[in-house]
Amino acid sequence: MTTRLRSLPDPRHPDPADAPPLRWGVLAPGGIAADFTDALHAHTRQRVVAAGSRSAERAAAFAAAHGVERAYGSYAELVADPDVDVVYVASPHTQHAEHALLAIAAGKSVLVEKPLAADAEDARRIERAAKAAGVFAMEAMWTRYLPQTDIIRQLLDDGSLGDVRVVTADFGGSARFDPASRLFDPALGGGALLDLGVYVVSWASFAIGRPAGIIAAGTLASTGVDEQASLILSSVTGAQALLSTGLRAATPSLATICGSEARVETGSPFWSASGLRFVQGGDVLSWDDPYGRPGRQGMSYEAAALARYVTEGLTDSPLHPLVEAVQTVETIDEARRQLGVAGVGSSAGA
Repeated sequence: MTTRLRSLPDPRHPDPADAPPLRWGVLAPGGIAADFTDALHAHTRQRVVAAGSRSAERAAAFAAAHGVERAYGSYAELVADPDVDVVYVASPHTQHAEHALLAIAAGKSVLVEKPLAADAEDARRIERAAKAAGVFAMEAMWTRYLPQTDIIRQLLDDGSLGDVRVVTADFGGSARFDPASRLFDPALGGGALLDLGVYVVSWASFAIGRPAGIIAAGTLASTGVDEQASLILSSVTGAQALLSTGLRAATPSLATICGSEARVETGSPFWSASGLRFVQGGDVLSWDDPYGRPGRQGMSYEAAALARYVTEGLTDSPLHPLVEAVQTVETIDEARRQLGVAGVGSSAGA
């Protein structure tokens, strides 16, 4: 029997301002890039010094709005800037591989928005290129670097949960159907799994590792992308992850990890700063995030983590290595194949 906990561990690295400062370039300055830049400037010593877009006007407007020094009308100019230490790739899923490879070829450290790529083969191309070049590359799965996730990581590592048996996670949003939008356009990597489902699949990977079995069911939109999906992932130890994602109904965005001795339940939404409950028999220990970085302000934690890793001379994230990000895309590929999404082949386990 696991010893009953009297208190929860403290999260490590709770202040992203502690990380050494790096100079960042933003590639594809859209909405998420704006939130990322604002989070860095508000909560860290990291500084975005350049923005690059296919449109010089758009890059200049972004730079003016977010206090960025330089603007470039091409991605090639951005990655060639000698004053840029790290490139943040914020382009659509289908362009992640092209733009990550551009940054890697220029010798820049790179943070690639999730998912790492729109399919597993492109994700593997990024992994191989970064390894060959000795360049730091990381998927922007910011949930992995939140304080609450570090508490859960410690509970997993010290065996407080016992043997993990059941994992759950949901993330669904309510979006108006628009066949031309990135959510529903297959040419833009549309669909629930690539947009929101990457969070729940990554959560399962965090809890039980690479799946040994994948079962998917769901529905397709009229454009052929996955509109709703439910997944059952099984591990080699017999643990199961029950996952749900979709584009037409907002869900609670909760996640749990249930073990033979105890369970942990996140607050809502699990993918950003919230809190958790540790339940062991009749005992409950709670933790609510006290740091005041809600929503996408929590992206400051992943940037701070990257800055620490790069300064330490690492070429991969010890908390979320590229090989795991690739495996997540492999799982999504297989789930989309089972759902009948056009043009998706089976790559799970490749």
